[in-house]
Amino acid sequence: MNVHDKPLVWLHGEAQSPPFSRNARLEAGFLLRKLQRGDTVLMPHARPMPSIGPRCYELRVNDANKTWRIIYRIDLDAIVICEVFEKKTSRTPKSIIDVRQQRLRRYDADVE
Repeated sequence: MNVHDKPLVWLHGEAQSPPFSRNARLEAGFLLRKLQRGDTVLMPHARPMPSIGPRCYELRVNDANKTWRIIYRIDLDAIVICEVFEKKTSRTPKSIIDVRQQRLRRYDADVE
């Protein structure tokens, strides 16, 4: 990691094999490294998640027979990862959005 790269702060979840396949784990790592370096990741790999909060996005990692999502926020000093989960429906359930918002609020309170 370069000294100018933003660190990853994992609030919940991980991208490991299993349950990720090796290829999916490598893709997730590649995309997260781009974010750490300040590169922009756009569709089809990432999309904004304003329902969770400002600067929040989801990475889309396709696996052999699953689709993974990594919910993250871009802060000035870090990439904050608040969830890794298997996406099974076209919409993100409200319960998932609510829990991610709570995690980010707790993180922000702890950082202050």
